[in-house]
Amino acid sequence: MNGNGGWQVEFPGTIDAMGAPDPNEHAQALTDELKYWVAFDEPQYDTAGEGPYRKAQIWGRYLKPVGES
Repeated sequence: MNGNGGWQVEFPGTIDAMGAPDPNEHAQALTDELKYWVAFDEPQYDTAGEGPYRKAQIWGRYLKPVGES
């Protein structure tokens, strides 16, 4: 994950191949930004302390490839 994006920490996960990316229609979304279903390597808590979550829909701006700083 790149930046917190509503999560307490950055963490690894895998984009779920079962669900196609969805257009992000939120008012603060970037032009043509997509949302991806991501399965987390370990359950995670959001910034409100809710969870643990094993999977969530994540905005594209908060994702980065493995090995990228």
